[in-house]
Amino acid sequence: MPSVTDQQPAGRPPIRVLVADDHALFRRGLRTVLELDGDIVVVDEAEDGIVAVEKAEANVPDVVLMDVRMPRCGGIEACQAIKARVPSARIVMLTMSDAESDLFDAVRAGANGYVLKDVPGEEIAAGVRAVQDGDSLISPSMASKLLAEFALMRRRDTEVIGTGLPKLTEREVEVLGLVARGMGNREIGRMLFISENTVKNHVRNILEKLQLHTRMEAAMYAVRQNLINPPTG
Repeated sequence: MPSVTDQQPAGRPPIRVLVADDHALFRRGLRTVLELDGDIVVVDEAEDGIVAVEKAEANVPDVVLMDVRMPRCGGIEACQAIKARVPSARIVMLTMSDAESDLFDAVRAGANGYVLKDVPGEEIAAGVRAVQDGDSLISPSMASKLLAEFALMRRRDTEVIGTGLPKLTEREVEVLGLVARGMGNREIGRMLFISENTVKNHVRNILEKLQLHTRMEAAMYAVRQNLINPPTG
């Protein structure tokens, strides 16, 4: 999880967040924790997926924190709808569900993160900043499941994918491999001795060239191209 010390640059407008959860008490508590941060403002709340989509369209939030299990319309379906209608919004599934199927469905729906509700509130606030800055966000326990599934996909895949990446530069391939290892832009910059903004530009170019939408999709691509060795157990 990102460090709580990763504060926003001075003069930057607050991050606008929509909270979607069917438990009013949880929404209220999360709003309090986020707004204590100072860099975040909760623009609205939603009690189910349908309302979440409506309020996302009305408010155009920077980040949506959304539960997987909600009445009328679940978080996965709402994630797909919000991505289609408000493509600039970054969506983090914040849930009690540690089911692998929910995690994989969230990735396919375009979620930028998947975090279990047992993390401390200040880490959620730090995660909101990280996602807004272009990083992906995933609970460590779920990250191992994701990489294990990628490994299984690779073993099952009978298609010859090819060893070269002709669309990417050597530096972009290097950045992609580090993204797949779960590193944030700042960590990658330090490792490669380049600025954080340069990393952001590389990631944006990688996604555009490969016609992908999220860093987690890029991680899947990297695993399939043998740029990272995921767990084999």
